[in-house]
Amino acid sequence: MKFATIINLKTFAVAAVAALGLSSCSNAPNSPGYEYMPDMYRSPSLEYYSTHILNGDTLMTAKQPVAGTIARGHMPAIPPGMDYEKAGLYLKNPIPNSDAVLKDAEVLYSKFCVHCHGDAGHGDGKVGLKLPGAPPAYDGTLKNLPEGKIFYSITHGKGMMGSHASQLSAEERWKLVHYVQKLQGPKAAADSAAAKAPVVVAELKKEEKK
Repeated sequence: MKFATIINLKTFAVAAVAALGLSSCSNAPNSPGYEYMPDMYRSPSLEYYSTHILNGDTLMTAKQPVAGTIARGHMPAIPPGMDYEKAGLYLKNPIPNSDAVLKDAEVLYSKFCVHCHGDAGHGDGKVGLKLPGAPPAYDGTLKNLPEGKIFYSITHGKGMMGSHASQLSAEERWKLVHYVQKLQGPKAAADSAAAKAPVVVAELKKEEKK
């Protein structure tokens, strides 16, 4: 009795598997028939330029990058969120100054800057003289302009000067910074912090006497 039951169970199992296999076949050439756990290898991916519904909202599949995203292998010349004043404090030239750098920068200056700023950076270029306000002289008003602000101005523009980021690479802009600093001439002997130091010391002494 037990032997007959086992035979019947085996026969039933074989017949069930055969029936399942035959039922998975289809006359449609592109139909996979019945698939066992298709999500394991047929992922429910989304087409790039399409829409999908999430929590009742219809959303575009193509999304904008998260704010502050930086492309792989790319380092922005100016970090996101850095403004003109912060650039003057924290942005430093990564390219060491040299005769070769100044020679390259002089060529760039003659192509992109001399028309407004003039040969010596006095703001007396042929185009600059025709502007409502000529560019200030590098060895005058802009004499102590820090390298970060110079680079920021070349990158984003300043006043009537437009951005040169699309015309000059970051390396070329930094080279120009060296050349502009050359036209600025020697910096003032003491910076603002050093100039304020005696005043601060005097104030502290007054407080001690009290």
